[in-house]
Amino acid sequence: MEDFITRREHQAFSELMRSENERLKDEDERQNKRLSALESATQQINALAASVERLATSVENMTKEQLKINKSIEKQGERIGSLESRDGDMWRKVTSHLLTVVIGIVVGYIFKQIGI
Repeated sequence: MEDFITRREHQAFSELMRSENERLKDEDERQNKRLSALESATQQINALAASVERLATSVENMTKEQLKINKSIEKQGERIGSLESRDGDMWRKVTSHLLTVVIGIVVGYIFKQIGI
């Protein structure tokens, strides 16, 4: 008879197992809720990472475009500078030639007066 248990022991064990199963069921539900929240957070993080990647690509493209614009502005400045200096060069040449002519006339007049 030592191998047998009493009905009362069996019912106590059965009740203990039911309560343990209920506790495990409750814990599974809590874990499932945590997993759902974690999956949701992971999806949000992945969406944020994709957005950041798109933003980085956009900023990189804007930077490249800005560099192109800056180079274009520099070239335009150089062209404007050369055009502005062209007028100044022409004026210097004209005044130089006029000065040479005036000096030539004065020297010619002096030589004529001297008789050379």
